[in-house]
Amino acid sequence: MTVRRIPITTPSGTFEVWTQSVGDSPTMRLLLLHGGPGATREYFEILADYLPAEGIELIYYDQLGSFGSDQPDDLSLWDLPRFVDEVEQVRVALGLDASNFYLLGHSWGGLLGMEYALTHGQHLKGLIVSNMMASVPAYNRYAHDVLMPQMDQAALARILELEAAEDYDNPEYEDLLMEHFYVFHVLRRPADEWPEQVTRSFGHLNKQVYVHMQGPSEMGARGTLIEWDRFDELATITVPTLVIAATHDTMDPDYLRDMAERLPNGEYLLCWDGSHMAMHDDEERYATGLIDFIRSVDDATA
Repeated sequence: MTVRRIPITTPSGTFEVWTQSVGDSPTMRLLLLHGGPGATREYFEILADYLPAEGIELIYYDQLGSFGSDQPDDLSLWDLPRFVDEVEQVRVALGLDASNFYLLGHSWGGLLGMEYALTHGQHLKGLIVSNMMASVPAYNRYAHDVLMPQMDQAALARILELEAAEDYDNPEYEDLLMEHFYVFHVLRRPADEWPEQVTRSFGHLNKQVYVHMQGPSEMGARGTLIEWDRFDELATITVPTLVIAATHDTMDPDYLRDMAERLPNGEYLLCWDGSHMAMHDDEERYATGLIDFIRSVDDATA
């Protein structure tokens, strides 16, 4: 395993981001974009149980502001085009190109991956968009129209009351979200049975980045990304792309199927038993589908 800290040039100066390669492949190198924004690569560690044995190189990466990388206190850095440029700088530093570069983005990382493909798609060999809709307004509608009515309405009313008061640091707020939302739609296990990799990653969340761009809750977005919508532009992403959805996700699985159909070379994988963290609560279906996609693209271009 090779750890590298890569210097990233930004309008506010030069900072370093953390990367780690597991395995070695000349043609199948998978860079992982974690969620959040402001979470960490740690919840992806489960993929090491599957992909390197299949000849796929994993590249873990903590984005700027995340736990393993520099964490400057500068709101101007938490900007989508700057994050896209950061991924491009990481690509160049790692020697990734269209002969070997697969990009997997999960949740916020999926949004970032789509944006990267729209800007620098010529450098990609394959793209995986995992558990992320191509429209934040559509995501918010799904949360409001489908997921919220399924919740305990007394608990929902109290959650909304705390949000209206901006009392996000109240322990009751997180407890209610965990009991009535997260264990159904983020990771479908009792909270005390969540994998250590996940709790460690969530424990290292940079809330400044997360709240600024996403907002305080997974139950809908209200940060700077609130108007982001790229569904129509998916038709211009020509690189082979796998869209991974999950039945119980915070993201509408039917919408993600529509995304795969709009992509010129899109494929769709539904994790029947999974939720937002489908790599953990439907792990074999997730990992097998991911491996099959990467290998099929590699075989087609051999």
